[in-house]
Amino acid sequence: EPMSKRQRKKLLKQKQWEEQKDLRRQKRKEKRQKRKLERQSKLDTNNEGNDRKRMRREVVPSTLRLIVDCSFDDLMVLKDIKKLHKQIQRCYAENRKAFHPVQFYLTSHGGQLKSNMNENDKGWVNWK
Repeated sequence: EPMSKRQRKKLLKQKQWEEQKDLRRQKRKEKRQKRKLERQSKLDTNNEGNDRKRMRREVVPSTLRLIVDCSFDDLMVLKDIKKLHKQIQRCYAENRKAFHPVQFYLTSHGGQLKSNMNENDKGWVNWK
């Protein structure tokens, strides 16, 4: 059955794609190997451990105290409790990264907020 010019071109391109598959795979493998060697050489020159992780800076603790009173969660709807949970998470994360972290306290932590945090963020029990 006769084939149109467009179909022939399509078949030719498909054939070339299949033939070059091994070559592309080899190039990707070489690229990965090259990146791995570069990372190794960086690690050897740094001698400080994994450069992908951010180095922990020398922190100077602050004498300030930040206290979040959670006793009003019974007056909030679930949407507000979820927003409060996100805000507390963000505050905790930013405080950990800060040059001068404050002393961070949650008071009257119970009820809906605690159940929401247990449900959506099981790691909060390990917070310092």
